[in-house]
Amino acid sequence: MEEICSMLDTYTGRDKIVRTLCYTAKLMSAVQSDRGNDDIAKKFATFSTKMSQTRANLRLLDDLPMIKYSLEYGFGENEPDRLMSRIGVLTNIIDHLYYPVDKICWAIDAKILNVKNPERWDTLNSLFWTLSIYLNLMKTIRLVYIMRLHRKNIDKIENESAAALKKLEAKERMEVISIFRLSLDFVHAASTLPQGWLWGGKFSTLAVGLIGSTSSLIGLYQYFARKRLAKN
Repeated sequence: MEEICSMLDTYTGRDKIVRTLCYTAKLMSAVQSDRGNDDIAKKFATFSTKMSQTRANLRLLDDLPMIKYSLEYGFGENEPDRLMSRIGVLTNIIDHLYYPVDKICWAIDAKILNVKNPERWDTLNSLFWTLSIYLNLMKTIRLVYIMRLHRKNIDKIENESAAALKKLEAKERMEVISIFRLSLDFVHAASTLPQGWLWGGKFSTLAVGLIGSTSSLIGLYQYFARKRLAKN
């Protein structure tokens, strides 16, 4: 109970909960629809939409934290190697392009803005989202590769080295899980692209709900696992 309340006290924690509710409701809506329970399916779909809108509303406040993070990140001087630094800087640039576009899409959806081709903004939004996830995936794969190289250099005989190896292995396992989660997120994000772009528009509601739910549950597990790992 204490861990859950602590999670709900943070923006990241709340977003993970709302995201999980959003996609599990979408999944349940698709399941109920396939079973012919249209009324129940509609209720789950409405709940999923409301949760998605909640996340979109909360993202309106992400600009300042993102600017702060980018300034602290700089050119990635603290990254393990130059490639990760370049990927990190490029990811930050993509994210800074994504947020204003996301706000325009929010304003269009709320009928605050009237534009001739709202689909173009949706496409741009999906493109930046997909690129950001892809870059994070590539960065995490590179990190796991570096961690494995480092693990080979640790002496397993000495006690201190054995302890360091155990901690490194735990972190590596967490990053491997992140690769799987980000892969799911990338598959999902790319499915929102227009038809003809990768696999855009080819996924059913059931597939999107299943992918999103799995990714969200993995994210919840990692949230608590990382907190326990930090205590050790």
